[in-house]
Amino acid sequence: MKKSSLDFYRNHVNQVLLPFWERALDERNGGVYTCFNNAGTERISTDKYTWSQGRFVWIWSRLARLRMDGLMQGEAEPLLAQAGKTARFLRERAFLENGHAAFLLTEDGKPKESFPGAGYDSSFYADCFVVLGFTEYARAAGDREMLGQALAVYDSILSRLDRGDVRSEPYPAPEGLCLHAYSMIMLNVSQELAEVLRAFRHGRAEEVERRAVGYMDKILDRFVMADGTLLEMVDEHGVRGRKEKLLCRYVNPGHAIECMWFVMKTAEFNGRADALDQACAVVRRAFELGWDPVYGGLLRFVDYGGGEPEGDLIGDGNEDLILGSWDTKLWWPHSEALYSAVLAYDFSGDDRILDWYERVFEYAFSVFPNPDAKVGEWIQIRDRQGRPLEKVVALPVKDPYHVLRNMLLIIERLSERDCKIKLETKGVR
Repeated sequence: MKKSSLDFYRNHVNQVLLPFWERALDERNGGVYTCFNNAGTERISTDKYTWSQGRFVWIWSRLARLRMDGLMQGEAEPLLAQAGKTARFLRERAFLENGHAAFLLTEDGKPKESFPGAGYDSSFYADCFVVLGFTEYARAAGDREMLGQALAVYDSILSRLDRGDVRSEPYPAPEGLCLHAYSMIMLNVSQELAEVLRAFRHGRAEEVERRAVGYMDKILDRFVMADGTLLEMVDEHGVRGRKEKLLCRYVNPGHAIECMWFVMKTAEFNGRADALDQACAVVRRAFELGWDPVYGGLLRFVDYGGGEPEGDLIGDGNEDLILGSWDTKLWWPHSEALYSAVLAYDFSGDDRILDWYERVFEYAFSVFPNPDAKVGEWIQIRDRQGRPLEKVVALPVKDPYHVLRNMLLIIERLSERDCKIKLETKGVR
């Protein structure tokens, strides 16, 4: 029996994903508890990573907007109230005297070191996700003051980047290398902020949009090879001849695929057909490189020539992560791959991308959803064979972001009248 994709995704959000997070809400302080084991059966801490709290504000605000627009069933107001409570919790508790966001908070909002001696503001990614959360809440609630707060944090991030004064736990930048991840997160933050600034007719909308285009072009010009392979790190001077280093050879297929929907979004708005074509080529190449030909699914890391990452080591901690987990299967690349494939096929009509969508769909929904319906959500980390793996990916959390975000974005795209992609999916357990 077949279901329309739109109905399938709506049902998956309502029946599998939302019940878990509704049980995880902190009704007293605001926010959501995220420190669970991989299966979601045990809460292991009440600590709150600012990174995940900002993401939660985005999810609850976006879902509220979909309900307001009639794209999802249910009441919007309870979601918006909880999102607003969490945004205010972050605004009042997460920021340090220097204007940076603390990386980790206690349950009631006191800054806490992620490990002794690390300091409180150990990652600008936390600030970035707060901006995304504040921005989406401002749009859903019509809150100009919260938008102003988002813009102030954005300016603080820009200043730190201009000075070269950013920390990026849990993935610190190796000395002398340029990270794709910095431009990637700033593209996403800039494009969403610009979109909401336009909605508010704010005077800085065009400036922030120009920054988004700049980040997009930097990604495509500096990190994408001629064959469409997107590298995670390059020499800071843009020299691509130094491919003997493992750090300059490895590819993160999920990151490449996720980043390309950021690129497609900015390229579409700015009428950049060249960037759209290049993004679709990167998506295809990431699927080709990243797909496990033995067990299916996307590998976490691969060499730019395919297979297990290789190259000379320089003693950087990122190398241990890459070599120690390259063949694991993570939840988030697969949800990102579904949305990127929907967009790329909608823009290109390339049947190869539709084939990849179908392969990812069958793998993801047969492997990741928790088989225990009473728990729900996805078991986020699997080994190469697809078995559950109790292991920390980036933070020791079960994050409320990628799967829900991608399901909501797919629902939005498939609901658009001019959407070219018309998908049907087989019933999945």
